[in-house]
Amino acid sequence: MMIKLLAIGKTDSTHLQELISEYEQRLKHYIKFELDIIPDIKNVKNLSEVQQKEKEGEAILKRLQPTDVLVLLDEHGKQHTSIEFSNYLQKKMNAGIKRMVIVIGGPYGFSEEIYQKAQGKLSLSKMTFSHQMVRLFIVEQIYRAFTILKNEPYHHQ
Repeated sequence: MMIKLLAIGKTDSTHLQELISEYEQRLKHYIKFELDIIPDIKNVKNLSEVQQKEKEGEAILKRLQPTDVLVLLDEHGKQHTSIEFSNYLQKKMNAGIKRMVIVIGGPYGFSEEIYQKAQGKLSLSKMTFSHQMVRLFIVEQIYRAFTILKNEPYHHQ
């Protein structure tokens, strides 16, 4: 299985980008992983929230393949412990999924079309985090999940 993380907008913080890159490199020992950044939508001041979500949705759809399993990071998604998340990924791999695409949406969430196409929603917390921080958290949790699956000492009970 390959995991693709899609995110709207670039990371402004070089410190965060360095940490994200570190976990991306670590992940390569376990799985094919790709971080794909969708450029910020231009002229958002002239767009309503719905229009902005629709434009972001169009950009997301352009990056999907017909066989992709689409999972949204969403505040109303299912929350997992790290061990539960590792089991979730293992089940996806056992199901023979070729590519799972995890999407971090824009500031207003996702368009209806994206919600309809999604096969799952995950939540990292009930708290609100910046979209830039979420990138680091999800990449680290994917890495942690694979160390759990391999019984490596990164994760402690």
